[in-house]
Amino acid sequence: MINTSATEQVRTQTIRRLTFVGLLVNISLSVLKVLAGFFGSSQAVVADGFHSLSDCATDIIVIIGVKYWSLPPDSNHPYGHQRIETIVSIVVGLALAATAVALGYNAIRSMTQTPAPPPDLIAFVAALISIVVKEALYRYTVKAGNKIKSSALKANAWHHRSDAFSSIPVAVALVAVWIFPQYRFIDGIAAAIVSVFILHSAWQIIRSNVGQLADEAVDEQIVVHIETITRGIPGVQDVHAIRTRSVGADIFVDLHVLVHRKLTIDAGHDIARDVKRSLIASNNSISDVLVHIEPH
Repeated sequence: MINTSATEQVRTQTIRRLTFVGLLVNISLSVLKVLAGFFGSSQAVVADGFHSLSDCATDIIVIIGVKYWSLPPDSNHPYGHQRIETIVSIVVGLALAATAVALGYNAIRSMTQTPAPPPDLIAFVAALISIVVKEALYRYTVKAGNKIKSSALKANAWHHRSDAFSSIPVAVALVAVWIFPQYRFIDGIAAAIVSVFILHSAWQIIRSNVGQLADEAVDEQIVVHIETITRGIPGVQDVHAIRTRSVGADIFVDLHVLVHRKLTIDAGHDIARDVKRSLIASNNSISDVLVHIEPH
């Protein structure tokens, strides 16, 4: 059986709530940094403000996407619609990669530009607020994403952290300009390093979700767990041909169970039912189990 609708509703509501909070935070920080950069004479903070505004696009993608991937299974989608969450996660990962490339490009370009006049304190304060708020939002969002096993929520959490990371070189640059005007190139070096970290995070998000689309098997530990539980069920003499795949947060399992060759069909069916119930009860992520009975 597929996970209960009540559980899926809670999961959907959590994703919507956290993503909407992130959207409001991104809009607020965008306005704050653009105004602070404009009045504080800092083009870097203004650019960082528009970076926060671009994050709103991924928030909107997730808010719209969750409406569709939370739909129950139907005749055209018997395994549910959670592949949409996987696709949304890849889109967020690609947006994160684009952010990293843009930051890296701007960092390299800034090293060749003529140093600008020192900015005002308000620009530094805005960058500092962005770092603290977005890091806190990342921790809050990724914790919930791990709890409800939402790849889209975790991907969006990393987008929040990328925004915090992008504000760090901005803040460092502001301080460097005040203290060591001749070392302004440090801003570009720091931004380039941060862009590499963000690009690595984007690759991890894209890699794991492309694996889902390619029906990649789940972790070996889960497979061992499935084999151990199955072997412990009365009537099961052996198990083999275990196949697994992920559909969103759910795991689907196919396996062959060997039983005594002279068992009745009813007895074999009862063993298959016990295997399915035991595996689903042993792991909240296992949503359905297809058991093929074979004579030992």
